[in-house]
Amino acid sequence: MEQLLGQFSLGLFILQIILFVGLILLLKKFAWKPILDAVNEREDGIKNALLSAENARTEMQNLQADNQRILQEARLERDNMLKDAREIKEKMIADSKTEAQAQGIKMIEQAKAAIESEKNAAMAELKSQVSNLSIEIAEKLLKDELSNKDAQTKLVEKMLGDVKLN
Repeated sequence: MEQLLGQFSLGLFILQIILFVGLILLLKKFAWKPILDAVNEREDGIKNALLSAENARTEMQNLQADNQRILQEARLERDNMLKDAREIKEKMIADSKTEAQAQGIKMIEQAKAAIESEKNAAMAELKSQVSNLSIEIAEKLLKDELSNKDAQTKLVEKMLGDVKLN
């Protein structure tokens, strides 16, 4: 170390300081600014990337919330449609039952009317046959009764007796 101090040259030292300051100025002018710009640009790029990632995460959360909301609305709409379909089905069943009951009552009434009509027709036919049969029996009896002269007189007297009593 003593040797270095012994060989010390002030001119060389000043020249080295001037060269060092010149080098620093050159580096500052040509290298330092581009390096700082590159570092700042990289820092801005990282900030922008982080901001974009945060925005993307926020947008993803918003999209998920929207998807959940849309899904919930779709489920609600589906439930409403199913409810409406059930109500329509139940109404159709009730209407069909009511209509079937009405038709059943109508058919029963028609059957009763047809039975009553047939009954009346049968009764009229029966009365007609009974009256015809009664007339035929009466004719035969009268023929038998009137064929005998004594029987005729008895019958006339009996009828006259009945007329007087009434």
